[in-house]
This record gives sequence, C-alpha cells and structure tokens, in this order.
Amino acid sequence: MAVLHNRVSNQELKQRLMEETFNRTTISFYQYFPIQNPQEFRDFLYRHLQALNAFGRIYIAKEGINAQMSVPEENYTDFQKFIHSIEGLQDLRLNIAVDDDGKSFWVLKVKLREKIVADGIDDPSFSMQNKGKYVNAVQMNHLLEDPSTIVLDMRNHYEYEVGHFENAVEIPSDTFRDQLSMAVDMLKDTTADKNIVMYCTGGIRCEKASAWMLHKGFKNVFHLEGGIINYAQQTKKEKLDSKFIGKNFVFDNRLGERITEDVIAHCHQCGKPCDTHTNCKNDGCHLLFIQCEDCAKTYAGCCSQECKETLDMPIERQKEIRKGVENGQNIFNKSKVRLRPRLEEIRKHNA
Repeated sequence: MAVLHNRVSNQELKQRLMEETFNRTTISFYQYFPIQNPQEFRDFLYRHLQALNAFGRIYIAKEGINAQMSVPEENYTDFQKFIHSIEGLQDLRLNIAVDDDGKSFWVLKVKLREKIVADGIDDPSFSMQNKGKYVNAVQMNHLLEDPSTIVLDMRNHYEYEVGHFENAVEIPSDTFRDQLSMAVDMLKDTTADKNIVMYCTGGIRCEKASAWMLHKGFKNVFHLEGGIINYAQQTKKEKLDSKFIGKNFVFDNRLGERITEDVIAHCHQCGKPCDTHTNCKNDGCHLLFIQCEDCAKTYAGCCSQECKETLDMPIERQKEIRKGVENGQNIFNKSKVRLRPRLEEIRKHNA
C-alpha cells in the first residue's frame, strides 16, 4: 500500500526543491460542494497528486476543498484534466499565481478539517447555496466608481497593510469568524440601495461572507470572483487599470506577489517604505512582520535586538531558552493586536 503522507524532513525537501531544474506553476483553487466521505476523498487526491509531483497544502471538509499548490509545468495539463474530472469540480477555476518563482511549496500536505474556512457559524439554516453575485475585474472597477458602493476587505490586518482596493474598508479583527459578525454590525444601518462588495485573496472567504450577509438580510451583495489573484490576471490580460494597489499577501513561501509598484506599507523597525514580510529568524519567536533590507542586516533577520542576541547564542543555549515556552497562538499569531505592542517595544528600543 502506498504511503499517503510525507516521511522526508523539511530541510531535505527544501533542498530538493532548490535543486530542481524544471519550472513549477503555483495554483490556488477552492470549491464549496458536498463531500460525503472526506477521508476517502483525501486519500484519492493524495495518490493522484503525488503521482504528478505536485506540492502544496490542501484542506478537505464535508463542505468542500481549499488548495494552494505548485505543479511542474510539464504536468500542468494532466493536473488540470485530473481536477476537472472530479464530480463537482468540472468547471472549477484554477487561479494561476501573478508573481511566481515556482518555489512556493516543497511538500504535499492534504489534511482533513471541520470546515475549509473556520467561520464559527452554527446556524443550521445557513446555506452556501444562496451567495452573492460574482463580479469580474471590469464589473469590480465599475462598482468601485459608484458612490453607492461599500467595499469590504475580508482579510487580516497583515494582508490589508501591504495592499488593498482603493477606499476598501478594513474589518478590525484578525479572525474570519469575528469578521463575519462585525461586518453585519458595521453595516446594520446601511440603506438598501447600497452595493456591498466583498473581496479576499482567492475568493474563498468573501464567497462565504457574501452568503452570510444575504442570510442576515442584506440585498445587493457582490463578491470578487477568484479574489485578488484572478482580478490581477484579468486586469493584466484586458489592460485595465488596477484599482488594487500594492502587494497581495499569499500563504506560501513567497509571502506576497506584486500587483502594482505602489509600496503602501512601512518597515516595522525604521518606518521606511517597505512591504516585504518575513518571519523572525529566532526559532523561539517567528513573529511575522515587515522588514527592509537595511534592518534585515542590522538585526540579522530578527524582529528585535533581544531576538538577535538569542540568535547569536549557541544552539544548545537557544534550545534551553525555548524549553517550556508555548510555541502556540501567542507566538505565531500575526494579528494587529499581537503585533502593535511588540512593534512599539521595538521602536522604543531603537529610539
């Protein structure tokens, strides 16, 4: 029986990826559709994708599939045929990455989840069958020019910070489940003639959010088909003005893809214009933050002088310091709430 999970270390897999002599294409896709036996479907996918030398991260739940992947260019046609041969995925749109170096993933992981997007919804009457109207890039631009349009960004703060649509409203929470209830509350006094347009990275969050808004009684609800990724591809192909400015944060090794040349964020350490995300090199921290090249040299890729000093210690001493530290939500949380106090501390130290 074939092994249906990886048994090789991440370090070796990354090395193999860097040594590949062929090109890879980074793809993302999702679909809300009923899966009766998620475990069986998971194993079926793993076998076929492994045979195609595909890497990536895929979540399977009874409500559907959510995937971000990379596939060798020579296998892309076979990959496309395979995905479209699956019942429920025949007309699935595959989002091709905008700014791709082919080094987005180095291992294949197919995991089971309760939901493909954690939403906190426990209302049995809620259904994804009734969702907002899709809009393409042309329609999105027209809606953005309409003064009766409200644009909601359904992403987290660290995504919004480096790039967003003009006049988009940021929902001040860093969990999707909280954003759903906050969006309803924020727009509770909105008049019926307003257009509510929602967007996210690839479409999966804003599609569910649009269904939730309709469920809560809102009328003119739209969501951007294929999210920012598809919008960027369409604007490039059809030579449209991009109303999205800056960088699109992505959840793989690239941490972002350039949409326009605008740099709207700032280095969290010196305040210089910069939109390059990185994780603190101290293994006991790994804070996600924005760092310019100069600060990367000064702090050796760390978020603070304290982490740099830890990084300079012998490995065994670093392990001792990390022992007993809970490497969970508080350390790896990328939220604005977690980030701001930490960065204030950094700035005071640098003053």
